[in-house]
Amino acid sequence: MHGLRSRHLLPALPLVFLALLLVAPVVRLLVEGLGGGEWSGDEPLRWLDVWQDDFLRWRVLWSLAQAAITCALALALGLPVAWVLARLAFRGRSLVLRLLMLPFVVPTLVAALGVLALWGPRGLLGAPLAGAGIELVDTPWLLLYGNLFFNLCVVVRAGVDALEQVSAPRVAAARTLGATPWRAFWRVEWPAIAPWLASALCLVFLYCFAGFGLALILGGQRYATVEVEIYTLVAHELALGQASVLAVWMLLLTGAVALAYAWIEKRLAAPGRVSPIARQRPRGLGQWAAVGAALLVLFVVCAAPLLAIVWRAAQALLGGQGMVVLLEADTRAALWNTLRFTAMALTLATALGLTHALAVRALDVASLQRHAREARGALALAWRAAAFLPFVVSPVTVAFGLLLLYPDWTASLALLVSAYALLAYPFVAKSLTAALDSLPASYAQAAATLGARPWRVFLRVTLPLVAPALRRGMAFAAATALGEFAVTLFLSRPEWTTLTTLIYQHLGRPGAANLDAALVLACVLMGLALAAFTLLEGRPRDNAPHA
Repeated sequence: MHGLRSRHLLPALPLVFLALLLVAPVVRLLVEGLGGGEWSGDEPLRWLDVWQDDFLRWRVLWSLAQAAITCALALALGLPVAWVLARLAFRGRSLVLRLLMLPFVVPTLVAALGVLALWGPRGLLGAPLAGAGIELVDTPWLLLYGNLFFNLCVVVRAGVDALEQVSAPRVAAARTLGATPWRAFWRVEWPAIAPWLASALCLVFLYCFAGFGLALILGGQRYATVEVEIYTLVAHELALGQASVLAVWMLLLTGAVALAYAWIEKRLAAPGRVSPIARQRPRGLGQWAAVGAALLVLFVVCAAPLLAIVWRAAQALLGGQGMVVLLEADTRAALWNTLRFTAMALTLATALGLTHALAVRALDVASLQRHAREARGALALAWRAAAFLPFVVSPVTVAFGLLLLYPDWTASLALLVSAYALLAYPFVAKSLTAALDSLPASYAQAAATLGARPWRVFLRVTLPLVAPALRRGMAFAAATALGEFAVTLFLSRPEWTTLTTLIYQHLGRPGAANLDAALVLACVLMGLALAAFTLLEGRPRDNAPHA
């Protein structure tokens, strides 16, 4: 009876939170939009008009295409890089792993600024290309490059973690039976790492499909996505009816992806003890060439835009107006707001993610019981997919919905921090769910057999084993809160300016001094994000022994 009550209480906190902060605002926005009831002119609203209008059909199809292309490119580039980092031990490997997360924690407008600083018409590389007659502006390449800049590190980190979970005895057995390294990879390693990569690619697809900042700045008129079109309809044309139709199609498409991912992850999850493959120092020209190629890919895709910003910021500090912004009271206030909002949101997001993941575990256990197995299995799958709901709805849509639903709470600290936590807690839930899936049930069963109560089993057995995954999820959540932009723009007070909104304010003002200030603040934010990762994630895990 106690276990049954716990299974019902665990989902309560995230369920109520999702209902109040996500579902209700979206419903309110749709009702507001559908109240207008007209698609254009006097024509009634029709849901299939999206697919009959050439312009909107192109927006939707291009949104799907750029997300799919980014996933394919991230997998093609990220898996070989992950293999090198997981299997080979070389000087600087730990530093590379730590720096790998930096692009992901950079705010979207700062990332777009880095891409333009490198490949734009006046960029470090874009200017020579433009002089040679090669223009990248108004092409899809800047957006795809920006997507890769943000998401390649996600696939690489997931691939490294996954490859460290591959059983060394199984690979050794396959090789002993005559399997080539390539065949051993496909028959032994690939099935083990597939759930991790599926998880990462699902996130990449959702980020790109529902992305806003990069598409707004780098996509231009031709290659902007549906999110940009929704923002334009809502913010500039007040066409909520048309925007709601597009929003519903976005919700359906991204929801289908999230549900398919949860189903795949559930089927592929295989708990068990792992004896990781020992890392080896590179031997021969081929392995050293692989290390060099992996570092070159990471440098070109992930490091170059950041270095372009750093270079331009250094120029601003040494020869421009960059130093002035560091001494301004607005900068100190923005730094304080960023830190305190992040700390409060991280606390709430950790509680939500922990209860969500434990509820998934409890529902999975319940689904194995004899009675109503199929219904409980479907409920467990639906609750697992619910962690992706904040990814399905864009921050712009959530912010508009919150403004419409809770007008009396607008510019309240509770609503702002809750919105931060809404966007951050799926990282904790996802990381913990994957860790719990890989945790053999026999550990907790053995402790329970010895008389330990459920909470004691959790504190003394489960929590220490999933602590690395918890820290990883919290690091992602902290990065999301540090770089949050859209929600802050809509829900905060003027005195609650954060570093991201301060950067945006400087970018919106004319003059070289404001551009210098934005570049300097972007560097400060990047350093802050790296410090947060170092503090939360701790020392890099060394699961694989050295040979």
